[in-house]
Amino acid sequence: MLCRRIVLASLLALPVAASAQAGSFEQWIAGFRSRALREGISASTFDAAFQGVRYLPDTIERDRNQAEFVRPLGDYMATAASDTRVTTGRALAEDHAALLSRIEATYGVDAHVVLAVWGMESNYGQRRGDIPLISTLATLAYDGRRGAFFEAQLIAALTILQNGDVAPQDMTGSWAGAMGHTQFIPTSYQAYAVDFTGDGRRDIWADDPTDALASTAAYLSRFGWRTGQPWGVEVRLPQGFDFAQSNRAVTRSPSEWANLGVVTPAGQAVPNHGDADLITPTGGLGPAFLVFRNFDVIARYNNAEAYVIGVGHLGDRITGIGPLEQPWPEGDRDLLRAERRELQDRLNAAGFNAGPVDGVIGPGTRRAIRAYQTASNLPADGWASLSLLERLR
Repeated sequence: MLCRRIVLASLLALPVAASAQAGSFEQWIAGFRSRALREGISASTFDAAFQGVRYLPDTIERDRNQAEFVRPLGDYMATAASDTRVTTGRALAEDHAALLSRIEATYGVDAHVVLAVWGMESNYGQRRGDIPLISTLATLAYDGRRGAFFEAQLIAALTILQNGDVAPQDMTGSWAGAMGHTQFIPTSYQAYAVDFTGDGRRDIWADDPTDALASTAAYLSRFGWRTGQPWGVEVRLPQGFDFAQSNRAVTRSPSEWANLGVVTPAGQAVPNHGDADLITPTGGLGPAFLVFRNFDVIARYNNAEAYVIGVGHLGDRITGIGPLEQPWPEGDRDLLRAERRELQDRLNAAGFNAGPVDGVIGPGTRRAIRAYQTASNLPADGWASLSLLERLR
């Protein structure tokens, strides 16, 4: 998530949000300075970092008004693994072949996955964010909605400056405080970033992506990446498949899945990469995947299922694997929270016990959906889709 450079009005002309901490922004900075110095930040580091810092009202507007928006997964994937992004990724794989080989040998993380994270996070460095990070984090910490979290990020950012990894004027990022080619937040940078160039700095901001790519591999490695294991493999389901098995709590070996008719689009058993779960992100009409441990490792970077599939599929395409065999259903999408509550309410009213009307699509709601679909002679995939809600209306 990147945003344009903000043109600031006079600080004195800015209204202070009701949820912000008492007193002016300048007073908050003075109080925070004392806390930062107690955390080991030197006065010279703090004063240099905060020179010219401004309250950014657009950051608060974005933070408070992140409207719930659900994009059809097919549309998301068309962007995530677009022809342009795949072509660019393949070209960069060639351009940085020696570097990527060294990174892979050091951390055991497949190079095409590192490239895919780079592509997803900043379009291969083209959209790294250009907002002064100290202003961003100070604004978010002062606002108070998630003050403790952003104070921790701000302390980490000051520590990065104190360590000399980057100059204050070069420490830029997104409106939400993520930085560099692969969009690390400061605490993650502190814990996982590496100096792969050996120049004494962990520079994820420079045009040279070396440290950023190595840091991404180091991050994934620390969370248990298994070398050579795919994130997932597209599979074909048999006619009349029991979609209750499409559940992250159901784990089997690929051979056991094959015995149930879950095979590759070519009709073969998935190679034994370890135990796997079956996911059907858009129900019975869309692609199905057996996913492995590395799926969950990618999720540590961003826990959205669509993001993990996007990284995984983009990485596959970069290696030369073709598009998915089963296309994504057109137009249908996940439901907004209000729509999920409506779906539960309508299922209950129709005699299919979805449980509490809380907007959470858990096992009980999925069972109710499958019961309704079975009674309606529909594929019982348990997917809470817009088309299902419209049918119930």
